[in-house]
Amino acid sequence: MKHSIKLTCLALGLATIGSTAAYADCNDVTIASMNWQSAEVLASLDKFILENGYDCTVSIISGDTVPTLTSMAERGQPDIAPEAWVDLVPEVIGRGLEEGKLVATGAALSDGAVQGWFIPQYIVDAHPDIVTIGDALKHPELFPAPEDPSKGAVFNGPQGWGGTVVTTQLFKAYGAEAAGFELIDTGSAAGLDGSIARAYENQEGWLGYYWAPTAILGRYPMVKLNFDAPHDADEWKRCNSNADCPDPKINEWVSDKVLTVTTTTFAERAGEPVMAYLGTRSWSNKIVNNLLSWMTDNQATGEDGAKYFLENNKDIWSTWVSPEAAAKIEAAL
Repeated sequence: MKHSIKLTCLALGLATIGSTAAYADCNDVTIASMNWQSAEVLASLDKFILENGYDCTVSIISGDTVPTLTSMAERGQPDIAPEAWVDLVPEVIGRGLEEGKLVATGAALSDGAVQGWFIPQYIVDAHPDIVTIGDALKHPELFPAPEDPSKGAVFNGPQGWGGTVVTTQLFKAYGAEAAGFELIDTGSAAGLDGSIARAYENQEGWLGYYWAPTAILGRYPMVKLNFDAPHDADEWKRCNSNADCPDPKINEWVSDKVLTVTTTTFAERAGEPVMAYLGTRSWSNKIVNNLLSWMTDNQATGEDGAKYFLENNKDIWSTWVSPEAAAKIEAAL
């Protein structure tokens, strides 16, 4: 039902845009750059293409999943969330689409995205009996907490991420505290990455939230643990993604739809050429992983990564834009 609502609203939204604003001007555009690497480079890629291919004036602003999508639905700003992990905030997205305040233009990641709880490959090799999260929580001694090694640790993402909310709720659902674990607030994406790097350097256990596509999972092989219950979409919506819900249950974390979302006011203002680009632009996890790996190895910013991608992948990005826009973009590189 949730998917039907999304697709219906998308179809109605694009139909309206196409009939009323096909030749609108792009003008000033605000793009949300979430504070993780794949979202950062996609925001920079959209900025370069919209500025050089479609004569927009683009500002990038920092954002996180929950506050950005809530602001778009309630206040109409920012204009574009290039990489919106919509399954993390089903209430916000569903309401925004139903009320005609948001438009989902298409899949940012063509094959979706993976989230869950991971452990290092070397822990799996040494303990092949650990297959599920429940298995891992039987062994706090394998995943020592930084400040109190007598306890196990579950590393979480920073506040503001939808995945942080879900991990907190799963920590409750699994009774992880009673099993001898602490939930660690890593404070930032860098803090979360650093905790994995330190574990690998010391060949220690690590258990916590992570996701793909990312460069770090290419650099540090990690295994996503299975869940101990099948996915229940209604329960996920009721409680697993709701920070205020007091009684979360164990629930499988399925692959996420990662969409590009705009406000309806922007879609109507920008017009068909820009919306056609945003609806066509989509890349796979493999492409993104390779790009993120290059960015990490070269200490590149999102802007650097976007330019590197454009300079080396014309066969991909030229299919997203009109021939006229492609010529302008190529000339700007």
